[in-house]
Amino acid sequence: MSTKYSGYLGRFLDIDLSTGKVGEYDVTDEMLEAYLGSKGLASKILYDTLSKGVNPLGEENVFIVNTGPLVNSGAPCTSRFNVTTKSPLTGGILSCNCGGNFGMFLKRAGFDGLILRGKASKPTWIHIEDGEVELKDAKDLWGLTTEEAQEKLPKGTGKMVIGPAGENAVLYACIISQERALGRGGAGAVMGSKNIKAITAKGNHKVPKANPEKFKKDVRKWVEILKEHPSTGEMMPEYGTAVFINRCNAANTLPTHNFKRGSFAEADAVSGETLAETRLTGNFGCASCVIKCGRRVEVDGKNVKGPEYETLGLLGPNLENPDLGLICDWNYQADLVGVDTVSLGNVLGFAMELNENGLWDNGLEFGKVDNISGVIDDIANRRGIGDDLADGVKRLSEKYGGKDYAMEVKGLELPAYEPRGAVGHGLGYAIANRGGCHIGGGYMVYFEANGPLTMDPLTTRAKPQLTAMLQTMLDALSDSGSCQFTGFTTIPKQAIELNPHGNVYRVVAKSLELMGPMMELILRFPKMLAFVPPMALMQHPRVITDLTGMKMTFGKFLEIGLRTYMIERLFNAREGFTGADDTLPRRSTHQVQEGGTDTTVPLNQMIRIYYRVRGLDANGAPKHDTLRRLGMRA
Repeated sequence: MSTKYSGYLGRFLDIDLSTGKVGEYDVTDEMLEAYLGSKGLASKILYDTLSKGVNPLGEENVFIVNTGPLVNSGAPCTSRFNVTTKSPLTGGILSCNCGGNFGMFLKRAGFDGLILRGKASKPTWIHIEDGEVELKDAKDLWGLTTEEAQEKLPKGTGKMVIGPAGENAVLYACIISQERALGRGGAGAVMGSKNIKAITAKGNHKVPKANPEKFKKDVRKWVEILKEHPSTGEMMPEYGTAVFINRCNAANTLPTHNFKRGSFAEADAVSGETLAETRLTGNFGCASCVIKCGRRVEVDGKNVKGPEYETLGLLGPNLENPDLGLICDWNYQADLVGVDTVSLGNVLGFAMELNENGLWDNGLEFGKVDNISGVIDDIANRRGIGDDLADGVKRLSEKYGGKDYAMEVKGLELPAYEPRGAVGHGLGYAIANRGGCHIGGGYMVYFEANGPLTMDPLTTRAKPQLTAMLQTMLDALSDSGSCQFTGFTTIPKQAIELNPHGNVYRVVAKSLELMGPMMELILRFPKMLAFVPPMALMQHPRVITDLTGMKMTFGKFLEIGLRTYMIERLFNAREGFTGADDTLPRRSTHQVQEGGTDTTVPLNQMIRIYYRVRGLDANGAPKHDTLRRLGMRA
């Protein structure tokens, strides 16, 4: 591939592991203009490459690693890279995003992305250096933890590795880069199914810039904005995502006892504030990050990455466990063996409720967690009850029962937000293309429960439109290679600093409910925003223009996010997903919380509006007119 645009290296590796042949995939300028990079571009390649019905763990599946143009450019918070494949957990499209260093080093090695096809005949490590590729024997790495494997790999390289869980096809096995995870949906199992233990990259290639001086100037301003904003300059550096524990507990959105309840009496014991006071040894950020939301804690005498909100919520309250030290231990252990902690906590909670209800005698009980460390190892090695647990909640419910409280969507376990306390977020779970996902669903809970400016969490007014808008923005951010937390700065400081008990705050929060028609109009005709200076809304379009030479407006940026969502929808529709899959567990839609909100998620009401806003038909598939408007076709 070659391109007229700066910001890209213009090369995309295409490796056939079955034959050892190394070539390049042709990415056209038209594809870059339509999808920009990272998640969107990789989803387009997956859609064009795979046939319907491919076994996710078979040789026919492909595994795509991709970066966005901002990666390794010097822009703040832009080390994110993406893995896209067909998920062994859901059978649908899977995109995972990570802040480890591999994406940055892949571009330094001279490539924007890579595709793996086929299957290596033996355990293999792929090394990419200054435009060259070598397939190396990984027999000495196979069986090692992610930490041990990374320590054995060459220093000064970007690394992505799997642990024993990926080698043993745990359906929610993750991939680790440094201490960051490509967590959801079983990407680690796909990598393991191809006999790939690790991929490393290094080199000296620099990202070309269309307007270097203007880029430098705008990046300086962007850094200032991030440092001065209350969310990215204060809240996230001080507490990280763990700050959401107490906020969600107060809002009845903290899953407790396998999502039976939305609050936990001992929540503060596992909160971000308690973590900071008792366990924190420091904070850290991904490469190029100025936010530094990561936590550091001590486990077994080592200074390691601490748990994020999702891990705290699902391995804490969801299991009726108030022991912060154990959560830190399990978080580290899960990273070592390469298991997604979101699915892990959900699977354990479901197994405990199955046991509680007499459906599966497995030895797991709420509040009794001395055996969890052993169970994590059993899952990673598919040993004993771990063999069943390794297949995820959906398959457990098919084998043992309990479907009504199997907390998954499309096969992907729900993250740590109880949807009956934030109904817009519940809608997001239902319509997220990769399954039950807070990011893929638009993270509406930030405007309903845990953000600095929140609307009525139980109303349905404007929730479908806002959910669609947030999804679109988050997809566009992913496509650029930027951290999604940089989107927090689109909320004005003045709004965040309002007195939450004052009349002005209430008026502003209430006004969010009136934004539905405007959001719908923008999503239908994003180019109408072409005249809006990008600086007025967010920094990304302006900096992308400086970097690539594309004339990026906020409207075009949104349009890229719209295409990303639609190409994922097209993939899933081809695989047989229908509107019936855009749903929630019966617990969320037919049962009220114990001791919490007395409502359920009014999903059907919101789904109909959401489909209209998105331009989907009654079965959840993109309409012909929608695709035509976006320059796409099925």
